[in-house]
Amino acid sequence: MKVRGFDAAFLLGLSANTAHAAPLQYLSGAGEKAAPVVALTWGVLLVSFVVIVLIGILLVGAILRRRPIVVESTVLEKDEGGQNWLWIGTGITALVLLVTVVWTVIVLADIQSPGNRPAATIEVTGRQWWWQVRYIGENGAQGFSTANEIHIPVGQPVRLKLMGGDVIHSFWVPQLAGKMDAIPGQINETWIEANAPGTYSGQCTEYCGVQHSKMLLRVVAQSPRDFRAWWAHQLAVPAVAADRTFIEHCGGCHTVRGTDANGTFGPDLSHLMQRRTLASGTLPNDAATLASWIADPQALKPGNRMPAVKLSPDDCAQIVAWLRTLS
Repeated sequence: MKVRGFDAAFLLGLSANTAHAAPLQYLSGAGEKAAPVVALTWGVLLVSFVVIVLIGILLVGAILRRRPIVVESTVLEKDEGGQNWLWIGTGITALVLLVTVVWTVIVLADIQSPGNRPAATIEVTGRQWWWQVRYIGENGAQGFSTANEIHIPVGQPVRLKLMGGDVIHSFWVPQLAGKMDAIPGQINETWIEANAPGTYSGQCTEYCGVQHSKMLLRVVAQSPRDFRAWWAHQLAVPAVAADRTFIEHCGGCHTVRGTDANGTFGPDLSHLMQRRTLASGTLPNDAATLASWIADPQALKPGNRMPAVKLSPDDCAQIVAWLRTLS
């Protein structure tokens, strides 16, 4: 079966290749901000479980002990014992709710700001349907832009400034922090921190259009030394000559530093091959997928904002070969 010129088996293969990505996971934390939230989550789950079990037991007991209804004209005597148990149950319920509320307030206050000075400041702008990531250098130092993958140093907090580039999006990396909206015309600040190296999956959690479910992101936590090396590499201009075919057909939407490509509509591609995925975390970043994406992006991610550029097979192959050098 063909889908807009592509083999269905090929598309299924792409899904299989991306299936290795870790799913969203919110029942264990990996940072100073996430740890107290996870503990609170488990506590509330436990309380909820106990309440459900008790209600179930009482309901089953009431059903098994039901008696025929007898209408009598005599005045019923008060069941003082039942009234006592009612007050005891009400008191226990109120106490549990109070403890939960106090615990929640304490956790929210505790994670409001990091304990140490943030190691970096990153602007994250949600767009339909990808994440623009801009690293801001300290004290006016040079920054750079990338897309869909956020690199952070292990054991150090990182400040995030969240914005919406078109509609409301919502940033969520559950193992590192709770959700926060990215709203057009407004900056919402939060922070994340990872206590172990690894890749942490995230997702847009505010419905933002047809490809909302495929607006993924990854946070890559590295040792501070590796993070500094990665930062320095990102600042470097790719050591390759500009490809005129790319400049002509793609340079109006994308930027590659050191070339005449300076478009801002799409992601910055300066170090494209440093990224593990394409199309906001939904496709593997390899030569075959890159060629298919350039030839017909709507076949792989319908509704996305990248137009299908009319290219000859030779031009497409030339652009792919050049992009593969942007490491």
